[in-house]
Amino acid sequence: MLAALLLIVLPSARASDQALWEHSTLNQILRRGELRVGVEAGYMPFEMRDRNGNIVGFDVDLARLMARYMGVKMTLVNTQWDGIIPALMTDKFDILMGGMTITPERNLQVNFADPYIVIGQTVLIRKGLIGTITEREQLDDPKYTIATKLGTTGDIAARKYFAKAKIKAFESEAEATLEVRNGRADAFVYDLPFNAVFVARYPGQVGLLKETFTQEPLGWAIRKGDPDFMNWLNNFLRVIRADGSYDALYGKWFEGTAWLKNVGGG
Repeated sequence: MLAALLLIVLPSARASDQALWEHSTLNQILRRGELRVGVEAGYMPFEMRDRNGNIVGFDVDLARLMARYMGVKMTLVNTQWDGIIPALMTDKFDILMGGMTITPERNLQVNFADPYIVIGQTVLIRKGLIGTITEREQLDDPKYTIATKLGTTGDIAARKYFAKAKIKAFESEAEATLEVRNGRADAFVYDLPFNAVFVARYPGQVGLLKETFTQEPLGWAIRKGDPDFMNWLNNFLRVIRADGSYDALYGKWFEGTAWLKNVGGG
């Protein structure tokens, strides 16, 4: 009786696995010969435009390496941040690699691979406050205006940690940081890598409170119900961490500054 039951169950399980693979995003990528990657250019040093208008950055190099391991070409799909998850869910691209923080709310809509970097929120301050504001708590005051990028974890953190200050949310990092450079906003709350690069890019024009006050893992997002693609991504991340590829790219974008001369002004 048991043997007969196994004969029924095992072929059915194999058929189910094959059906999952047929519908896997990974299988579709291999058949198409193209990995489509969703990003939003503007998040230094993860993805931004160089002086020729090309999208470059840490995520872009990781995506290119990922495509090379798959044996396919890589295509970037630049997408507005407030619509980037819906775009993934409606198959505008295969994977979201736009420096997205893993949150429980987002995880209800998409699945995340293992974190590929951990960052935290910091505060960029206008020139006139350098030396006067030395701790973020000083900015939690109605007389200060805090700029944020709409829909980001920086926006959420600003409203939580600077509840007494005025919050002005903008569609892009460029708009928000321009407010601080021009003195129309006192500070900008955003991820440490972006703020650190921005200060290096505009020395003396803005200041940075370097201490992070959140801890945020970033992850690649994919559509739900795709265990084969998730398995491949997590193994890919383990391999590039072990063989030194990840460290080389991290050093290029986070520890080096040579790339700054190729990025247009903003």
